[in-house]
Amino acid sequence: MSAEKSCECSAAPKLIFACSGAADVGAVADRAARKLTQDGVGKMFCMAGVGGRVPGIMKSTKAAAAILVLDGCGLDCVKNCLEQAGFSQFEHLRLTDLGMEKGKTAVSEENIARAAAKGAELMPGDNCA
Repeated sequence: MSAEKSCECSAAPKLIFACSGAADVGAVADRAARKLTQDGVGKMFCMAGVGGRVPGIMKSTKAAAAILVLDGCGLDCVKNCLEQAGFSQFEHLRLTDLGMEKGKTAVSEENIARAAAKGAELMPGDNCA
């Protein structure tokens, strides 16, 4: 039997795009996306590939069953990048809306878990990646 999780959901993956910027809230968003992937909520995917319009990444993103966007701050870089690439159907979480302040937020397990928990709440459907 495979060590991978299996489920009865659609073959299309649920994708997670995260800010991985230089600020503390970007680091929390990135680590939360990695936790969500590890927890089987979705699959972290390459934001730079969307920004660069890499054909295979664009095709996979278009085929996604659901998309979750984690932005660290109000600049909404990930949200804006996806919108500029033509995507509009996604759930969006901004960590500053959770009270995490840019430049003043510890990149701690507690903050990562809090962001991941809220992200999991927003991901539509069952928790199949």
